[in-house]
Amino acid sequence: MADLSTNLCGLKLQNPLVLASGPLSWNAVGIRAAFAAGAAAVVTKTIRPQATVNPKPHIASMGRGSLLNTEGWSDLPAARWIEQELPSLAGRSGVLIASLGHTPAEVKQLAGPLAEAGADALELVSYRAEDAAPMVAAAKQIISVPVLIKVSANWPNLLEAVEACLRAGADGVTAIDSIGPTLRVDVETGRPLLDAFAWLSGAAILPIALRTVAEICLRHDAPVVGTGGVGRAGDVVEMVMSGATAVGVHTAPLLRGLDWFGKTLARLERWLDEHNHARLSDLRGAALPHLREPVPCASLTFAFDAETCTHCGRCVTACAYAARRLTPEGEMLLDETVCRSCGLCASVCPTGALRVK
Repeated sequence: MADLSTNLCGLKLQNPLVLASGPLSWNAVGIRAAFAAGAAAVVTKTIRPQATVNPKPHIASMGRGSLLNTEGWSDLPAARWIEQELPSLAGRSGVLIASLGHTPAEVKQLAGPLAEAGADALELVSYRAEDAAPMVAAAKQIISVPVLIKVSANWPNLLEAVEACLRAGADGVTAIDSIGPTLRVDVETGRPLLDAFAWLSGAAILPIALRTVAEICLRHDAPVVGTGGVGRAGDVVEMVMSGATAVGVHTAPLLRGLDWFGKTLARLERWLDEHNHARLSDLRGAALPHLREPVPCASLTFAFDAETCTHCGRCVTACAYAARRLTPEGEMLLDETVCRSCGLCASVCPTGALRVK
């Protein structure tokens, strides 16, 4: 059986899955349930001195594994977390990470009490890139537990902010936060889905999260919790191959139930065994050496296996240049004079019958 364990900033995780900050980690009961379901670490809802008051409603599904939300930070005040929720998690089975926001002043006020109340690490989060490094510096002056900084792909200077946070002493990075503001409209009513601009999470942001994780890992040898859009075991592998040390999830278990953790870990172990990988950690950063800027190159060469072709015709439909044709007898024809070697045809093949050599 493959080894799924990982080391995050000196903290041993039994597997790479971290329940990211969100509704499922709203209190100690929810956190215990996530640990019991298989999460190796859990990040609390973001803690601030005062509780937020969320609009109603404030979360909506937009289909295909993605969500919109207009919720704020924790609707429990910091005092409740420090005096009740975190202490009640003593003896837990996993790593407890307290999410703390959103300003340097709040970090100075709460970092020490949260660590003393039982947090194994802190994850700092701010809406402003310029506050990130000062928040890290403030925390490192107060506490000895690891400090993660959560970064947003909305920041135009994200990589500069990461650099500044690492210089300030951040032990690791969580990438990324939800994307936004965004908008979906209910065409039957003509109203925005949540009556406001909202933040996007889930499957729709996976490519952005992967790109951000890879960019950070190409530049820095720092632990990264790759977060955003992970919904299946294959996505976990992609995150790790992009450089992630651990993988944050929330939308998938929120939509599908906490048993998502156990099912995904079983599928992850099976995938690793089938591909003869003894340890998931061996795959960390595997994709990074292959990243390059698009450059002119020779025409693609394709391979076609008629036996595994289902005659679905997707490759023909997807060819904008009408270069492909599949005969009734199952022969694949390609007009190389008009083919532009874009590769889309092979990428839409559901069985792998058509592939790039």
